[in-house]
Amino acid sequence: MSLEPVLRERIQNLLAQNPVVLFMKGMPGAPQCGFSAKASGILDSLGVSYTGVNVLADAEIREGIKAYGNWPTIPQLYVKGELIGGSDIIAGLMESGELFGLLGVAEPDRTPPTIHITELAAEKIRAAMEDADDLVLHLSIGPRFESQFHLAPADASDIVAEARGLAVHFDLASAQRARGIEVDWVENVHGAGLSIRNPNAPAAVKSISVRDLRDRLTASTITVIDVRPLAARSIAAFPAAHEVLDESSRKRLEALPKNTALAFLCHHGNSSRQEAEAFRALGFTEVHNVEGGIDAWSVHVDTSVPRY
Repeated sequence: MSLEPVLRERIQNLLAQNPVVLFMKGMPGAPQCGFSAKASGILDSLGVSYTGVNVLADAEIREGIKAYGNWPTIPQLYVKGELIGGSDIIAGLMESGELFGLLGVAEPDRTPPTIHITELAAEKIRAAMEDADDLVLHLSIGPRFESQFHLAPADASDIVAEARGLAVHFDLASAQRARGIEVDWVENVHGAGLSIRNPNAPAAVKSISVRDLRDRLTASTITVIDVRPLAARSIAAFPAAHEVLDESSRKRLEALPKNTALAFLCHHGNSSRQEAEAFRALGFTEVHNVEGGIDAWSVHVDTSVPRY
């Protein structure tokens, strides 16, 4: 694909105005493919300020950026106008330490994390590893603090922590998220398996009723973020002070202090919960989902708000 001059200039201006740009599917905090989640998660873990460009919302950019850098896949990371690569290259550069220099950030502490494993959990892990041969135990902790044990060969870049005689291997990003974790073996009605309590993970999204939301708004102790599209907001506008989440406001809202109390609102409380989870994953510690959404507000708080 050849680039039209206007599109080329548009991409060049975007890169000139933003030192670090990630062309991705979705947006930071709400990626829409695994590769984009991996790339944005690495940048988020480093605390890097970057501009995310959602190629799913712009067909011209989606195809144009592939031609611009002669790179056929998404995501793509650019630093100071130069193409760095996709998610696997970003991950490789992080493990080698080169990414920190490229981004101008200090390399994270490679000291093995302190981890805690109960004796019962250690016993179960040893039993599972009896036929592992040359494989070692790895623990991956993703940008949303999702955790997964797996057996794989050791890598020279692994960070290795020990507990109860077990060696647990981490990649660099996982090691930073693993400090102080507690691994236990649990058995309940849902089955049996390893359980991980991670003190670094943000608190879970809390549910808030519309009546409680009204009281919090009266006390000015919470910020409402309406995630509905413009057409829905035009039919039934939220009558109290609030923010609107869209592409133009997302970056500003994500930069709010992480202890800001947030309440996400949609029509019935479904899409708002997804956005609430995305902000929780960014490290916000007081995140609420408005149960029942604007529809419940109309029924229980303010009947003058139209239902639709």
